[in-house]
Amino acid sequence: MPEAISPETIEALLPEVAELIVTALNLDMPPADIEPDAPLFGDGLGLDSIDVLEIALVISKKYGFQLKSDNEDNLRIFSSLRALSTHIASQRAK
Repeated sequence: MPEAISPETIEALLPEVAELIVTALNLDMPPADIEPDAPLFGDGLGLDSIDVLEIALVISKKYGFQLKSDNEDNLRIFSSLRALSTHIASQRAK
């Protein structure tokens, strides 16, 4: 059974992952403006599937694991900044 990821670990990752998203997509906003629990798609940040591919590419380069486009968990993984940060933390812990 994988060990649990501490909330502190996730909190520490949030600004890093927000910065990654802003940089990868050339967003015209400070990373701190990305609400940790706001949706990344639709009403939240308004990302689309192309944006997700960009983010996945940057994540794989930075953290050394692949986010597969056909992963059925992608909707959950990319649902919010916190969800994405949690997923990264869980992959790094392996």
